[in-house]
Amino acid sequence: MKNILVFAESADNTFKKSTQEAISYAREIAETVGGTVTALVIGATDGSNLGNYGAHQVVSVDYAGSFTSDAYSTIIAEVAKSMQSDLLVVSNTYSGKSVAPRVAASLDASLATNVISLPVTSDGFVVKRGVFSGKAFAWVNLSKSCKVLSITPNSFEIKTWSGDANKSTQSISATSGIAVEQVNKVTGKIALTEAEVVISGGRGLKGPENWGMIEELADALGAATACSKPVSDMGWRPHSEHVGQTGITIKPNLYIAVGISGAIQHLAGVSSSKVIVAINKDPEAPFFKAADYGIVGDAFDVLPKIIAAAKN
Repeated sequence: MKNILVFAESADNTFKKSTQEAISYAREIAETVGGTVTALVIGATDGSNLGNYGAHQVVSVDYAGSFTSDAYSTIIAEVAKSMQSDLLVVSNTYSGKSVAPRVAASLDASLATNVISLPVTSDGFVVKRGVFSGKAFAWVNLSKSCKVLSITPNSFEIKTWSGDANKSTQSISATSGIAVEQVNKVTGKIALTEAEVVISGGRGLKGPENWGMIEELADALGAATACSKPVSDMGWRPHSEHVGQTGITIKPNLYIAVGISGAIQHLAGVSSSKVIVAINKDPEAPFFKAADYGIVGDAFDVLPKIIAAAKN
């Protein structure tokens, strides 16, 4: 493994935690099998600090347009070709999921998504990945000389490294067949995919007017807020907060589910959480079978006590 390229995804001129994780992951590989780690920055975000997470060098490509999968895939593939990269690492975010297959096809590379382990290189190049919405694992041997890995966020520890990364720029012309007319972003909240703690509510809260308890606990713990599919379908909460098989898949360190029964579709999106706490007044709620900790009780009695304890 000589040249490892990492797509350094950013938002609002800030690199995501998942990007720091991807670079640290790539550096771990480089330390094991040799090679250099190059962080690819697309746009105007300053990549000077990426050496702290393991990048040996940072390559910047000026691109003023909004993210589109075709334009970004073209840029990433061209940089990979020019640097003769034999491994590309991206985070399995929405952006990463959309560019990884395109780049793999362009480079005629092996592709593994939802990767949750460092590769085993003693006999080939084997990685462990989550399958069936996280309910099972598969070990995949990537046989082609060029490989693309899309790693699951919150699966690897971010390590810090000493030394500055060398910086350079490349000029690549990329156009998109997609016209972005407007970008609406949720502001003032912790992104679900980046959050280490998530507080989620279901129909047990009885209505949107009671969501203040969820938000108050989230504020006390520095957490993101989420909801079940029925809640978003009824318009109690925005669809951007829906976690589950048909919503956002998350992997926080702590997931607290309040008034959610725990249907299999919901569990598919949250089952990879490191610690799950379920609060439900129904002792037979399916969530208790999946939870690490369970509280049988009415949310309107339990939550105020947890909020008070969190604030103290």
